Amino acid sequence: MHVRVAVTAWVLLALAVPAAVSAQQRPFVTEDPEPVGGGVMLIEAGFDYVQKQQFPVSGLTGNLVRGPLLGLSFGLSDIAELQVDGLSFSRHRVTAREPGPLSSHLDFSGDTTSSIADLVIATKVRLIDEGAAAPGFGLHLATKLPNASNEAGLGTDAMDFYASLLVGKTMDTVRVVGNVGFGILGDPTRGDRQNDVMTYGVSIARAMTHTTEVVAELAGRLNTRTENVPVGTESSQIARLGARATWGAMRLDGAVLLGHRPPHPDLGFTAGFTWAFRAFNAP
Repeated sequence: MHVRVAVTAWVLLALAVPAAVSAQQRPFVTEDPEPVGGGVMLIEAGFDYVQKQQFPVSGLTGNLVRGPLLGLSFGLSDIAELQVDGLSFSRHRVTAREPGPLSSHLDFSGDTTSSIADLVIATKVRLIDEGAAAPGFGLHLATKLPNASNEAGLGTDAMDFYASLLVGKTMDTVRVVGNVGFGILGDPTRGDRQNDVMTYGVSIARAMTHTTEVVAELAGRLNTRTENVPVGTESSQIARLGARATWGAMRLDGAVLLGHRPPHPDLGFTAGFTWAFRAFNAP
């Protein structure tokens, strides 16, 4: 009897965990409306290397390395998920300096600076299940905490809030995901002012074999102000082109990053992995 129960549990886990992996987005930033699943914990990690990354608030430009880009997702139920992202460290090799509103706060010597990254706490809820002909819909709410150091030139010392409507549909071997929403970005120079921006993202993943995919994404934010735009809240856009390979509950990914608008970098790459497993019993 105990053996039968154990085997049944492992079969259910084997069926649930690959679905949880397929619902997640590395190397994308566009959120899939499908949560990881009740009781499932998902861990993702990796690193970025980008060239000519600009930090307008501090006036620094240079080559940026970020890692381990640790993110945790907890399946609170079949339709809800809690996310903790930004558990990472940034190292920036400065190649150019310009005057910025917080340049006077810089406190490092030489041409290299480093800091922990901003922590992001988010929740995702599936609103409508995906059907045979209709897409699935979800809601994503996130708060960015000002953990990155402005003395290192890598932070804004401002808290931001984001809300996005998520949509996703699988058609044969292709999955298309779209996000549209808004961000409330704090002004790094004034505590009584903010900038409301539009956020967007579109990602496409096409299965080439039963374990590999090619992926592409375009995502960014659009500033809606015509004047007096707070520094650090400007429009930005970046594209990702890459591939993913999945084996059971583990997925590896890699992508080239192409910046379209400052302050995003001109060129870079990212690589990482995702692992999902049954961690607890969800209600």
